[in-house]
Amino acid sequence: MIVRLHRIFSLSLWMAIAGTPQASHAALTPEKLYKKNLPSVMTLEVENQRGERFVGSAVLALADDSALTAWHVVADARSVWAVFADGQRVKVLGCIDYDSLRDLALLKLEKQMPHRKATLSRELQSVAARAYVIGAPKGFDFSISDGLISQIRDVDGFLQYQLSCPISPGNSGSPVLNHRGEVIGIASWTKADAQNVSFAIPTQQLIRLDLSRQPTTWEQLAATAHPDLPARSVAPRYAINKADEAAGDSETFAAFRKRLNQYAGKSVTIIVQEAGRTNTFKFDGK
Repeated sequence: MIVRLHRIFSLSLWMAIAGTPQASHAALTPEKLYKKNLPSVMTLEVENQRGERFVGSAVLALADDSALTAWHVVADARSVWAVFADGQRVKVLGCIDYDSLRDLALLKLEKQMPHRKATLSRELQSVAARAYVIGAPKGFDFSISDGLISQIRDVDGFLQYQLSCPISPGNSGSPVLNHRGEVIGIASWTKADAQNVSFAIPTQQLIRLDLSRQPTTWEQLAATAHPDLPARSVAPRYAINKADEAAGDSETFAAFRKRLNQYAGKSVTIIVQEAGRTNTFKFDGK
């Protein structure tokens, strides 16, 4: 059994870092909310240990050189770059801390990015409250969507926001914002067999991450065994596949068939998820 220990912030330290509640509780228009938070949002370009490339999202939080995202976005990373809306591209040096169960990770940027840090809210939001998500659905970076907090549910032993906001692959790690433009959660996963049933990890869970730790490089992280993520219907990290890029969305199945041809003569296992069921098909290449 492999156990990963996490240091825990004291409540006072967490409150000092997250900041004090805003004096004004007035709702922002979507336009003002987007303008306010856009400088803190980044698209993560991730290359994993097998050389595959993915796109996720993150938000500058807790410090001017730390990014908050979903752990599954970077769990198998070999290199990570953060791209901001103004075109700045910053290398991500490694992972400061992570919580695999809650699908949260705190990343270390190569340099400080002052005057961009998002405001976090420590308050658990109400059901039916308005929510916004800024991220990179299907690689279309810095897109905003809106919806409601549909419900607050106990999943995997802790509370999570169920959202009606449209969330697609690439939105992993996106900040979820309230009507005041404060970050209230991090987009984590969606139900594969439902429409607009997505889940985000409330910022209250960040108290389990330790900002004071020295960052672990991607090489060090790869050499250290870590727990698997809890089973989800969909982990919305967007894969950039060269075959799919060449074929286009309308020819994705043709690209899939082409990929299968590369495994001619080999044993192949295909897992298909449909209507909430998982079917496994094994083909013996002999």
